[in-house]
Amino acid sequence: MAPSSVQPLYDLAPVLELMALGLLIAALPLAWVWRKHRRRTPAARMQALLVLTLFLTFDLVLFGAFTRLTDSGLGCPDWPGCYGSASPVGARAEISAAQAALPSGPVTHGKAWVEMIHRYLATGVGVLIIVLAVLAWREHLRRRRTGRAEPVLINPWWPTLTLVWVCLQGAFGALTVTMKLFPAIVTLHLLGGAVLLALLCAQAVRVGQRVQGLAAQPLPRGLRLAMGGTMALVVAQLLLGGWVSTNYAVLACNTFPQCQGSWWPDMAFAEGFELWRPLGLRGDGSHISFAALTAIHYTHRLAAYVVLAALGLLAWRLARVAALRAQGRWLAALALAQLATGLSNVVLGWPLAAAVLHTGGAAALVVVLTWVLAASRSQATATTVAVAAAPLSAKRASA
Repeated sequence: MAPSSVQPLYDLAPVLELMALGLLIAALPLAWVWRKHRRRTPAARMQALLVLTLFLTFDLVLFGAFTRLTDSGLGCPDWPGCYGSASPVGARAEISAAQAALPSGPVTHGKAWVEMIHRYLATGVGVLIIVLAVLAWREHLRRRRTGRAEPVLINPWWPTLTLVWVCLQGAFGALTVTMKLFPAIVTLHLLGGAVLLALLCAQAVRVGQRVQGLAAQPLPRGLRLAMGGTMALVVAQLLLGGWVSTNYAVLACNTFPQCQGSWWPDMAFAEGFELWRPLGLRGDGSHISFAALTAIHYTHRLAAYVVLAALGLLAWRLARVAALRAQGRWLAALALAQLATGLSNVVLGWPLAAAVLHTGGAAALVVVLTWVLAASRSQATATTVAVAAAPLSAKRASA
């Protein structure tokens, strides 16, 4: 019997070593932020750390896509280590035995390293988010102790929520392994990464506004609703794309714009969107049909037309707002890139680079849309704030 078949799903023996490694990985960006910004204000250092954490989290999402697309998600069949070791080096014998028993199987030396590097990066990002939460609460407590009246840099509950979310994301990462790439779990893990990016981006934008002394850009209520609606469409499309990828349905349609030579091929929607089932199987244990995979793929493709239209319209409207023109250009460029990488996945047979970039493009769209939402507010809100502040200003003037 291969060692992977008797390895416990959870083995906490290497957890202290992994935590130490996470601290070491996080120490490098922390040292860089401190060295580069040591003479700036605490607010500027917080902004730099938020932006750097956002950047590294985006890299983590990309590497997570690479891990999934190279079939490395079960490269180490236990969690959080690899056969009870902190690295594949300590599990050489077990990995070699599993690879010899099934050379094309999920456990090989290369796949084990890919999986563990993803875990190392995730641990490092987790440490950075802990540091952000500690700094925010330290600033909050200092303000209360000294009674300072300047505007709050950041509500400490936002970094705390981010910390809770990254812990939840880690739990889904563990379930991805222990539930053997269960499609619903893997898709939710992808969604969790997008939410983490949005949380970090919103905080980075708000702190950046405080540092630069900028106010949120007032926008018509209709435009704000369009931004929120487009974000909802992008998140829904991200979930559909994750469902395509985790069910290996990308090649169910290998032509464009038609699928299998038809505008409406044979599809089994109820079977394809049965959410709680193992990979490759239906809920009753039978194998999933090709018609179900076709339904998964074609739904994602049809939804893409709607999302691209919404992104194009929003980019055009943002181009008319001077303060948000750059974000509008980013949205337009990312929409075109998503179209190009999505087509490449279909007509070129799912090349790895295009597939990773397609996931990265979806994550980037979430970041840019969060950027736009966090950097603006409804004009109605702005008017209400101005009216409320008017009596106070009058009193100060009379005094």
